[in-house]
Amino acid sequence: MTDSPDVAPGEAAYRVLLVEDDEGDALIVGELLHDTGLRFELTTRTTLAAARAELARGPIDCVLLDLHLPDMAGTDAVTTVRGAAPYAAVIVMTGLSEAQAGADAMAAGAQDYLVKGKVDADLLHRTVHYAVYRSRTERASAEAQAARLRAEENVRLERGLLPQPILDTSTVTVTTRYLPGAERALLGGDFLDVVEGDDGLLHAVVGDVSGHGPDAAALGVCLRIAWRALVLGGHRGPDLLHLMERILLAERGGLPLFATCALLTLAQEAATATLHLAGHHEPLLTTDEGSRQLPAAHGVALGVAPKLGNWHATVIPLPPSGALTLYTDGLTEGHNGTAAGRLEVAGLLELIGRLPPADPGAFVDRLIEETQTLNAGRHTDDLAVLRLDWDSR
Repeated sequence: MTDSPDVAPGEAAYRVLLVEDDEGDALIVGELLHDTGLRFELTTRTTLAAARAELARGPIDCVLLDLHLPDMAGTDAVTTVRGAAPYAAVIVMTGLSEAQAGADAMAAGAQDYLVKGKVDADLLHRTVHYAVYRSRTERASAEAQAARLRAEENVRLERGLLPQPILDTSTVTVTTRYLPGAERALLGGDFLDVVEGDDGLLHAVVGDVSGHGPDAAALGVCLRIAWRALVLGGHRGPDLLHLMERILLAERGGLPLFATCALLTLAQEAATATLHLAGHHEPLLTTDEGSRQLPAAHGVALGVAPKLGNWHATVIPLPPSGALTLYTDGLTEGHNGTAAGRLEVAGLLELIGRLPPADPGAFVDRLIEETQTLNAGRHTDDLAVLRLDWDSR
């Protein structure tokens, strides 16, 4: 590394890679860089293969590239360097007799070019400074464009994952939250939905497709849409689950995917909720006396034993006011704040009991925040929460 005494010590240094097989030319470039007053870290390589290995080791701000190397020459060298380090500034070094070479190199992706023998310190200073600036601007623009595309895609996907509940006359308050487990992921395999049927009953589903990634996410969206269409078409209970399983088998192809889900039908006038579990855990009931897990009959997950599923209904009497919470295991499988322990349902209920009262949305947000704090990123899974609140007093 060569430092200029005229530059503030805190100023960032340019990481420069010189690709030049002529020792004399390499020495001249090094001396010119020193005279520019720039802070820089200079690495020299004599072949393109060695330069690619250097680019793979860490980020480089600027590549000073000779167009005549032992293992590659001309614009192919520019293309290769750009492929290895798309956001590094590339400045080619041409000879006096190569009038067109510099323009061709810029057409191939170089930020600028210099003619050997006609470079002084001031020119090199300006060229390196502005080439790196343009390269960083290109990178920032590309990242901003990628962020915009992710945001737009996220909106579209959320319409499939978190649809607006269809509520006509119901006075039930519906709260939904969905968080993908993978970092920067847009969606996962969990799904949820709520609709009110023509009979005035409120129908809800929460499900979890096994695995992670786009295949599980696509199947989750498919099952959510199928569930909504089938419920509005009048299908209920085991009949509904059999049809959902048929759709899962058709859509998963040769992949070994299955799905757990919980179906809930809430009848406010009758003060009951009917529950069907397909490999899913029981929901939570919250009343003025606290929260507890509801005992319920279990059936096999969809796709595990095709055509052999036998799902029984559990009818739950409801208090005049309260809340039912359905969720996926991303809420309970994280750590409980210790090195090896998991939160599980018992820890979740204890955590719910400690949280201060709040409106449903704020309460669910605080609950998720607390579970994530305890987990501290040690376990990642998709998370879906659906809470139904009512008060008929």
